Amino acid sequence: MDRGYLDYARLYRLDQAAGFFVIRAKKNLRFARAHSRAFPYGTGVRSDQVGHFAGPQARRDYPEKLRRVRYWDQENQRFLVFLTNHPALPALTVADLYRSRWKVELFFRWIKQHLRIKAFYGTSDNAVKTQVWIAISVYVLIAIIKKQASLQHSLHSILQVLSVNAFGKVPIPQLVAGKALTNDDAASGKQLTLWDL
Repeated sequence: MDRGYLDYARLYRLDQAAGFFVIRAKKNLRFARAHSRAFPYGTGVRSDQVGHFAGPQARRDYPEKLRRVRYWDQENQRFLVFLTNHPALPALTVADLYRSRWKVELFFRWIKQHLRIKAFYGTSDNAVKTQVWIAISVYVLIAIIKKQASLQHSLHSILQVLSVNAFGKVPIPQLVAGKALTNDDAASGKQLTLWDL
């Protein structure tokens, strides 16, 4: 989790439920080190320490020991400090887990921007997963149509046109190009008028 979610009581509930966390520490975090652990050199890890929160509020909300891992981010030229309650994870894995969290956030941001999920129709795990998979499947089918038909339009605009014309019998390239053939003039001669007597 990112440091904006640093809630000591919630982290303690996670710990008591046999879950583990990796969270980025805030800059003003007060931490009392009990002892240091060995860590691999040359990997970006600068320290791996076991201790507890030093602030009275934080110590009351999270009374157990935890680990603090300092990591040098070579790409962005800055230090990152992570907290975890997992005693066996290597320090580099702690940093890698945080980096993976960012990929998950980017994936969910992509889902929000590209998939047409206005609301979930169910809240169970199965209902949410089913709806996300359906939306991803539709997105992939539209991408396949775009590639096979060599369409220059964006996936979003193709999806909008197809959602409005879901039951039409017009070829997709014509539909997307806005050149759908309409027989309004030919069909209007066969239509009965209700109001003209």
